[in-house]
Amino acid sequence: MDAIKFVENELSPVSDLPSFKSGDTITVYYKITEGNKERTQHFQGVVLQRRNPGANETFTIRKISGGIGVERIFPLASPAIEKIEIIKHGAVKRARIFYLRERTGKAARIKEKKFIKK
Repeated sequence: MDAIKFVENELSPVSDLPSFKSGDTITVYYKITEGNKERTQHFQGVVLQRRNPGANETFTIRKISGGIGVERIFPLASPAIEKIEIIKHGAVKRARIFYLRERTGKAARIKEKKFIKK
């Protein structure tokens, strides 16, 4: 089993993506193929969770669109992901923040983590 995980991690194209965690607001740019056309679409929201370490890692993003919550699961090693931009880092104390699903308005806000430059 160790040899399989070693090969998966060596061949994984995840290394060029920025590091992010739950609570961060990110924008994912991914390719959509419709027939023989290809276009880039973006999905901006809060990261709810990251799961499955290694080559098959996935992350869930949630956004509010038209007053309705929309969640999408992206595989981290997907060739369809062009880039990931980090908009802001959130200050949360949990790895999985599913409590945001029940909250709306001001209660659904996440504090921004402040960094001090030296």
